[in-house]
Amino acid sequence: MAKNIRLVSFRFNTFESDNSKRYNMSFISQSILDYAEKHTEPESKILQELRIETWQKILAPRMLSGHLQGRLLSLISKLMQPKMILEIGTYTGYSTLCLAEGLAANGMIHTIDNNEELVDFQKKYFIKAGFDTQIIQHTGPALAIIPQLKYNYDLVFIDADKINYNTYFEQIIDKVNVGGIILSDNVLWGGKVVKTPLKNDWDTKSIINFNTKLKKDKRVEILLLPFRDGISIARKL
Repeated sequence: MAKNIRLVSFRFNTFESDNSKRYNMSFISQSILDYAEKHTEPESKILQELRIETWQKILAPRMLSGHLQGRLLSLISKLMQPKMILEIGTYTGYSTLCLAEGLAANGMIHTIDNNEELVDFQKKYFIKAGFDTQIIQHTGPALAIIPQLKYNYDLVFIDADKINYNTYFEQIIDKVNVGGIILSDNVLWGGKVVKTPLKNDWDTKSIINFNTKLKKDKRVEILLLPFRDGISIARKL
């Protein structure tokens, strides 16, 4: 069994970051979230299975996109029908499969994650969902891998280490087609973005700087959506 796999209990609306500081990941009550899920398209059986196994076996399962965000990613992808998608932060592959649902015929996803112990877990579900030939897995530091990818992208999803969000954006912006979309997750960072960050809270500082940067960047038009832990939608001009 991989070293990072352990049994976990179900917790809702909280997230445990790498520095073990818990914060609220949703600004809406659980009853409203339950109502929203009830009135949203259901996740597939394969996604449900992936979600449950992630919660049962994998470290930090709150990193999973989950039903509502997964349906949002799927819908955006279906509206765009992208030929090429880049995902920075695969985790267990839930968001990857949601994005894959909208791929154009013969479309491809390049997904990057630094945790080699999750590669087989991801691949198992990519095969089950029938997308294994359209998903290219890259394992290693995204900062090193992105410059090596010689593709142009219609859709990018950033959901990795927060301290590097600004750098990821600069690495990919010239690779995104005009009219393409860049999605960035966790941009409200548990509400910490509206508070003065602690001196050594580099993740919060990075997210604040990233949000400020996107608002001022003339290469994109931006919407920061207060959904779950915040997701920004940037359209390249």
